[in-house]
Amino acid sequence: MPVSHPASPAHPSVGFVDHLERSNPRLDLEHDVRAGLTATPKWLPPKWFYDAVGSDLFTRITRLDEYYPTRRELAIMRERAGDIAAASGADTLVELGSGTSEKTVLLLDAMAAGDSLRAYTAVDVDATTLLKAAGRLAARYPGVAVRAVRADFERHLALLPRDGRRMVAFLGGTIGNLEPAARRAFLKSLHDTLRPGDTFLLGADLVKDRARLVAAYDDASGVTAAFNRNVLHVVNRELGADFDPALFEHVALFDEDNEWIEMRLRATRDMRVRIPALGLTVSLADGEEIRTEISSKFRREGLKEELGDAGFAVQRFYTDPAGDFSLTLAAV
Repeated sequence: MPVSHPASPAHPSVGFVDHLERSNPRLDLEHDVRAGLTATPKWLPPKWFYDAVGSDLFTRITRLDEYYPTRRELAIMRERAGDIAAASGADTLVELGSGTSEKTVLLLDAMAAGDSLRAYTAVDVDATTLLKAAGRLAARYPGVAVRAVRADFERHLALLPRDGRRMVAFLGGTIGNLEPAARRAFLKSLHDTLRPGDTFLLGADLVKDRARLVAAYDDASGVTAAFNRNVLHVVNRELGADFDPALFEHVALFDEDNEWIEMRLRATRDMRVRIPALGLTVSLADGEEIRTEISSKFRREGLKEELGDAGFAVQRFYTDPAGDFSLTLAAV
């Protein structure tokens, strides 16, 4: 991934593998930008938000008053981490989209308290954030094998380490960023990489009041707007484009039919944007939008059905007292 450059592990015991470097991520970015900006309507995938600046902005988002998912997931984890660790029987935690791994500490502490923790594998696209977090955890858990894997969880599941009795965690509601067909494919692919005895811990945001949902993606201080526009900065830097991000409005809305939030960037005037690396010029009309993210919201029965269709059996279902967010532990 060209927006995140390899670095050295922050702790000498951290093992580092970079699958994105091997897969020529520059071509992935070029493909996505060409496909998305020549489509009708236009789109860009959310994975390109996450360079070092984007990762920092997202961390700031998780601390905003309006952004409840992180607080609610943490509340569940604080209360239930011990039960999750015991029910999973895992000695190895693999975290997809690990980011700063802040919530992960609660699970790792619970596994360590039960004397079952042997290994932790963090998987993310941003090398800088990934290695920093892995180094911090290696220092916190001496004797635990900590691995940092730079990878795209939609493409590299089969390449992840398979040793140990694994619990694969996919937290933060990131599952909602996948459209339904991609979500089905991801869940089936993940299931097929697991072995009997392995488990899957899924964090998912739940359907709730529309106003609260929209506010979580359109905060008053504009941090989410900056995060949204960051994808244009990435395209400018990596492909030589001449987007002026300031000429795009941040838009967040709730699609009642699909029960998902959409984030968009809306052009505030007619413009032509050159992308020299692609030999492409993109025209946008005043008011035209580029969709940059969806974030599906779920209901308990829908989660159970989707997991079941992929071959998983739900073992535990947890929510916070307000019923805002969920953690589901499923077995192969």
